Amino acid sequence: MAHSTGSAETKKSKRGATSYDRGAAMLRAQIKTLPAQPGVYRMIGHDGTPLYVGKAKDLSKRVASYTQRARLPVRLQRMVALAQNLEITVTRTETEALLLEANYIQKFLPPFNILLRDDKSYPYILITRPPAPRLRGASDHTLKSTKPDFEDFPQIAKHRGAKNRKGWYFGPFASGAAVTETLTLLQRGFMLRNCSDSYFANRSRPCLQYHIKRCTAPCVGKVGKEEYAKQTADAVDFLKGRNQDVQHKLATQMQAASDALDFETAARLRDRIKILTSIQAKQSIHVEGLRDADVIALHQNSGKTAVQVFFFREGRNYGARVFYPAHDKTDSAADIMAAFIAQFYAGKPAPSLLLLDRAPSDAELLAAALSEQAQHKVHITVPQAGDKKRLIDMAQHNAQESLARTMAERDEQVRLMNRVAEIFGMAAPPKRIEVYDNSHIQGSFAVGAMIAAGPEGFLKKTYRKFNIRHAQSNDDFGMMREVLTRRFQRLMTEDPERGTGLWPDLLLIDGGAGQLGKVAAVMDEMGVGDIAVVGIAKGPDRNAGRERFFVPGREPFTLPHDDPALYYLQRLRDEAHRFAIGTHRARRAKAIGQSRLDEVPGIGASRKRALLHHFGSAKAVEAADIEALTRAPGISRAVAQKIHDYFREGR
Repeated sequence: MAHSTGSAETKKSKRGATSYDRGAAMLRAQIKTLPAQPGVYRMIGHDGTPLYVGKAKDLSKRVASYTQRARLPVRLQRMVALAQNLEITVTRTETEALLLEANYIQKFLPPFNILLRDDKSYPYILITRPPAPRLRGASDHTLKSTKPDFEDFPQIAKHRGAKNRKGWYFGPFASGAAVTETLTLLQRGFMLRNCSDSYFANRSRPCLQYHIKRCTAPCVGKVGKEEYAKQTADAVDFLKGRNQDVQHKLATQMQAASDALDFETAARLRDRIKILTSIQAKQSIHVEGLRDADVIALHQNSGKTAVQVFFFREGRNYGARVFYPAHDKTDSAADIMAAFIAQFYAGKPAPSLLLLDRAPSDAELLAAALSEQAQHKVHITVPQAGDKKRLIDMAQHNAQESLARTMAERDEQVRLMNRVAEIFGMAAPPKRIEVYDNSHIQGSFAVGAMIAAGPEGFLKKTYRKFNIRHAQSNDDFGMMREVLTRRFQRLMTEDPERGTGLWPDLLLIDGGAGQLGKVAAVMDEMGVGDIAVVGIAKGPDRNAGRERFFVPGREPFTLPHDDPALYYLQRLRDEAHRFAIGTHRARRAKAIGQSRLDEVPGIGASRKRALLHHFGSAKAVEAADIEALTRAPGISRAVAQKIHDYFREGR
């Protein structure tokens, strides 16, 4: 159960004290009511969002430690100074607290925690399960008299998200590209269908996949259930690591075909063996006893950290990913490793073995929590010698190389920001640049878009889109005024002190002197005229490379075509244009897909689909009488009456 333990009295009691003293006083007042139990605590800022999330074996003792200023690093002193409230959640065990802490950190992204900013789900290979009877020993059909049922012929596909389809899941893979490459080879090796069930059900002749020998065309009866079941079983066995058995069986079949002088079949089996060998060559690793494991290594330089992860399942390499967790320079490598592992496996089970280049903080507690979540034993080990140590060294080397490349890219980005400040006469390099653009078709489906960039590159998580509500059709400046007003009024409400890093130092506007002057006037009206505003307009004939820049108080100017800052500013403008057009198209497509049926109370997606399939169009549904409506699947007389009455109201 969550409890709010802040009080207005506490906040007012120390008005003459320092910010830290006020925060510490608030905590002292709450310690008396905190239980001596395990749980999670959240330090809450002035806007109600968590500043920090922590776990504790004893909530009372842990929170009390924040009132001992001399023992706190400067970073945590700042956190206490900003804290306005404290919230706790009591758990039964410390392992539960650790898991909940990781989930809260992923959810709230509190600024004083070590953060793994990883919002991607990891892809799997899915082979769907056919209904009973089982794969082995399933009876066959000639398939000449009836249309094949897609359920009898499993599909192989890339899968992300919840595992709500029945089947065998293999992964996770590090990237979609790794899955696609493996799927392509598996289709050539086992020739399973990759088409959707609806596509399968509506085929009358084989598709291209059959002709390029990547599918045996079960959709039109080119293969029976029993033979296709063998293909599926071989694919499952191969992905489960029984590749030697599969290849031995194929080799035996190839020899039998050759002995029977069926050289075409023998050649086909030979090609399949070669394909499976190539998959193993790319994915196999020969480390004794290594089947399901993640290899994790960390490298640090100049206060930055890269964490390299290798994925191994069934003894095969399923790819690698590198991560750059956000943290304070004072955080230790052991703490960063522990926070990374806890957050990385939040919401997904860990494999049975984690090979690390160093021991994380609270390693035993971490292993117990991961085991509880995964419902199988998870071992955390730090190899000291042998093949596993060489594997760790490889991951460590990759982390080092990745961090070096990232830091070099960041240095280049910083140089570009310095050059932008020089070009536009800014007192300091911008930490955040925002670019605005509009998109519409003669005023219809109008949207505004904002993209942002900083020393780390494009800040895609902070992009914003605005559905234009009030501006008149084709009034581009009216649209820009509405977007800027909504953007900065919200910033002034949520962050009046400009402490979140979400306030821009520079605005880039697509347009010339007229547009720039109007935007500057709007900014002055809102009291944010101190933010630099620059207009960027394409040159004659919309010629990219001859852009003119408009800065208040200066004559318009161009940049040399070989100036790296020109290319950077073009990229910013083009990214805003791309985002605006994509947002506009999505809004337009959504509107086109809607009809008056969406407005009828009680008509959900399935009934809407049934009505459209039955009548052919929404207009035909509107014109139908009650008797006709009841003939549509799933439409009762009461529902038909409701639809009929709705479309005739006000006529």
